[in-house]
Amino acid sequence: MRRALRRRLRGDRGSEAVQAAIVTPLLIAFLCLAIAAGRLAISGGKTDAAAEDAARAASLERTQLAAQSAAANAATRSLEDQGIRCSSTDVDVDASGLAVPIGQVGYVTVTIRCTVDLSDLLLPGAGSKTLTSSFTSVVDAFRARQG
Repeated sequence: MRRALRRRLRGDRGSEAVQAAIVTPLLIAFLCLAIAAGRLAISGGKTDAAAEDAARAASLERTQLAAQSAAANAATRSLEDQGIRCSSTDVDVDASGLAVPIGQVGYVTVTIRCTVDLSDLLLPGAGSKTLTSSFTSVVDAFRARQG
């Protein structure tokens, strides 16, 4: 009886190593997936903040051209200050609210597209993800404008 038990226990040698070899890559993949999800969530929030900053900067300008320039500068500065490295950034500004007559409320909307690179993670197929964020800011109804 003891001999049979010893033989059976000897037959299980190395099974922990096999289990570890199977489970370890799965754990590493799960960890990389969690890091990617966290990076996207943080980048999304910071992209929202950059869109708010850009819309506010654009709404303070008097002309549409100046609003577009101010929004692009504010978005770039905000993303840099927050440590977001976008492989490509696109800032779209709808400054048509600056053309409404004085006494009426206008709106400036800024949309930011930031492509976040995920290729440094060990996930296959995780190249990049484009995050899009929009924000609308009110233009003061009684502020002078040049249209």
